[in-house]
Amino acid sequence: MFDEKSHSLKMDKAIEVFSKELSSLRTGRANSAMLDLVKVDVYGQQMPINQIGSITTPEPRMINIQVWDQNNVNLVDSAIKKSELGLNPQIDGQLIRLPIPELNEERRTELKKIIKTMGEKCKISIRNIRRDANEELKKLLKSKKIGEDEEKSFEKNVQNITDNHVKIVDEKIATKEKEIMTI
Repeated sequence: MFDEKSHSLKMDKAIEVFSKELSSLRTGRANSAMLDLVKVDVYGQQMPINQIGSITTPEPRMINIQVWDQNNVNLVDSAIKKSELGLNPQIDGQLIRLPIPELNEERRTELKKIIKTMGEKCKISIRNIRRDANEELKKLLKSKKIGEDEEKSFEKNVQNITDNHVKIVDEKIATKEKEIMTI
């Protein structure tokens, strides 16, 4: 039988990934989630910064990383510099300070484009899940496991679920853009 819940959960997952990507975007305010996507090459593997040090935000425009192992300080420093965050780490022993610069107009416009692109990718994922669901329905109809009325009904439900998920993505895009423009 057709399970629309599993397709809805896949769409939820796509939105979850999109939200995580959004939270890692740099706005004018310090947020430890900005570092979530930065991986450091330590002990022969890629590790997130929060597994090699503690991250705090003592001020609205400052992130501190207390690196636990002195040998990893320069590795964390270079990983941050290589990331697309545009931050300039300042090393003080095992403490790395990351001042968050003000966003200029050019960077805000650039961020809006990045947000729209991320949102579009998420919507494409959601539509692909819808397509998979519809293909599954056609196979069920062909093998006579469901009737045409059931197929139409399920298709309509899948479309409603898709529309709702796309709406959520649009709302997240609008919220993030507003956040960037008002800081």
